[in-house]
Amino acid sequence: MVVGLTGGIGSGKTTISHLFGEFENVVIYNADYEAKKLMNSSFEIKSKIIKQFGESFYKNNQLNTTYIAARVFKNKATLEALNSLVHPVVKNHFQQFIIQHKKRDYVIYENAILFESKSNLICDIIISVDAPLETRIKRILLRDNSSKEEVLRRIKSQWLEEKKQLQSHYIIYNQNIKNLSSQVINIHNILTKKNSKI
Repeated sequence: MVVGLTGGIGSGKTTISHLFGEFENVVIYNADYEAKKLMNSSFEIKSKIIKQFGESFYKNNQLNTTYIAARVFKNKATLEALNSLVHPVVKNHFQQFIIQHKKRDYVIYENAILFESKSNLICDIIISVDAPLETRIKRILLRDNSSKEEVLRRIKSQWLEEKKQLQSHYIIYNQNIKNLSSQVINIHNILTKKNSKI
């Protein structure tokens, strides 16, 4: 069973992902992390990116993340073009990951742009993580050392939270750290019961 885990930037997806990862027979696939790894290691992706966007997307043979962020979050067409090169390769990589872990209770597929990339179509269940906008902005400012303007631009490049939640099976409210664990345990118990009936 594939469980999509999504939510806007700064909502706390990775924290939730780690909590799910504490269960014995659950495995995590972080799409953003794996995409960056593939963008650095896959000759196929690297050559396509350089051909379309130029050599400035890489610095010392590694992703030039500062340059990329400045380019893609200011230009929706550039972001979409980059995603169209990377997402098919990530999806294929994830399909192999599912096959490798088919005996697990379920696979958590953490993806910030689950709906935008149409990756929701490969998920059996979808969980959205929600947090107040100001909290999200503070988290990103502390984590990425970005300006507030850059953070808001990145948030605007993603779907509205309400739109994601309408298409999700479960919503985790990441406002109080004390409540997070109980929400995750609750959903895990439901998912493992569902999976045992399949």
